[in-house]
Amino acid sequence: MTRPRTWTYAPPGQPPLARLGDPTHPLRLEALPTPVEIDLDRTALVMIDMQNDFCHPDGWLAGIGVDVSAPRTLFPAINALTADLRAADVPVIWVNWGNRPDRANLPPNVLHVYDPDGRSGGIGAPGGPRGRSEAVLTQGSWGAAISAELVVDPSDILVDKYRMSGFFDTPLDAILRRLDVTTLLFGGVNADQCVLATLTDAACLGYDCLLVEDATATTSPDYCLQATLYNTRQCFGFTTTAGAVRTGLAGPASTPRTRH
Repeated sequence: MTRPRTWTYAPPGQPPLARLGDPTHPLRLEALPTPVEIDLDRTALVMIDMQNDFCHPDGWLAGIGVDVSAPRTLFPAINALTADLRAADVPVIWVNWGNRPDRANLPPNVLHVYDPDGRSGGIGAPGGPRGRSEAVLTQGSWGAAISAELVVDPSDILVDKYRMSGFFDTPLDAILRRLDVTTLLFGGVNADQCVLATLTDAACLGYDCLLVEDATATTSPDYCLQATLYNTRQCFGFTTTAGAVRTGLAGPASTPRTRH
């Protein structure tokens, strides 16, 4: 009996992520700490928080003095990565803060984030920065919208979240299981906060996780990013690059797939 919850291992001890069984679309990727093999037919891209309040010069973070230049550098790499994966029929899922206008499901510790004195305007706070009337990161608002520089296709899936993790109190896990996904590629911001929280929860739920380094950034100090990369490779999965994904996709053609 084959057990799909078990990885295969290839000499000399390198653990590809392809699970025992017959992958319908095997894809080998350069990654750290070892190369991996994934089944593209059971893979999705989860892109975290690439929205105006985090990435735009007129957004919330910039309005409270945070340098948002690092997230903005990701736009070309993310557009290239999402285009490559869509062409391979890999689902692209955008997971963004999209709070209820009444903030009824946000506990005090979430409202406190980026609001150390209780007067600076934290997550979901009414009255956005720079004179905007809308609340920070509120569903349907400009601040919660995906940055205009990013290409969002009608086939993409959008999920609102209300915590650092995109899995807590959202339909993300149900969507992925409906798609029969076992491997997740991650990108977005902030690497050490919402991206890592979502990736960690994904690993705890049993997904195979790869962080795409050049599609991920943070407004935190660089040591936070380095710690995120270290912990991902050490505890939760692997890191790869958009270039490695493109190289893998450009390899020998696999059997065409149909996703239902």
